[in-house]
Amino acid sequence: MIPWLDHRYEFPPLGLALHEPNGLLAAGGDLSPQRILAAYRRGIFPWFMPGEPILWWSPSPRMVLYPDELLVPKSLQKVVRNRVYKITFDTAFSAVMQACAAPRGTESGTWISDEMLAAYTALHEAGFAHSFECWMDDELVGGLYGMAIGKMFYGESMFARRSDASKIAFVHAVQWLQAQGYQMIDCQMYTDHLARFGAREITRDEFIAKLKTLLDEPNLLGPWQYCHTNA
Repeated sequence: MIPWLDHRYEFPPLGLALHEPNGLLAAGGDLSPQRILAAYRRGIFPWFMPGEPILWWSPSPRMVLYPDELLVPKSLQKVVRNRVYKITFDTAFSAVMQACAAPRGTESGTWISDEMLAAYTALHEAGFAHSFECWMDDELVGGLYGMAIGKMFYGESMFARRSDASKIAFVHAVQWLQAQGYQMIDCQMYTDHLARFGAREITRDEFIAKLKTLLDEPNLLGPWQYCHTNA
């Protein structure tokens, strides 16, 4: 049995998170900006499917990318140099989230519900949630979004409508975050795709220890101003 959250913005100790499913900590509460920010500051994030109660997670191990460990394959380096595209930040947040929510392949559902879209749009308007957009021929063809608190960035989801579009946006995002002093990017759970970019797993204790130091840094609230055209 996992704890059920009430009106207070409090969470159980992370040591109570389940091993199976990995990291499930609590249920209930709401998706107010205050609660989501309180969760991220404790290394917790919401993830649930439509029709389920709100579920809160803190898995161990945790997949993270240190920006200075970013690996860009030579083939992708050529694409980043030679493809015609434009990269912007925070100019199409809702469109990026909606594109991330669209079914992929044989998938019929998505965890990015209207409720999640409304919650993160409110956080975007408050300056904490950010989008990174890739445009080709004036069309939004790829991107990603996430949350920034202090000098910590929490990646949420990405999408691509053209080959390599999300990867191009991701490389620009990571390099820009590093230039601004961000030292860790939360990728939540292991994927081969992120591992190829240099992301790796660390223990929950390592994650929380690093998180505490980064959250003490000043917030760089949005909208973030960035525009790069590769002609």
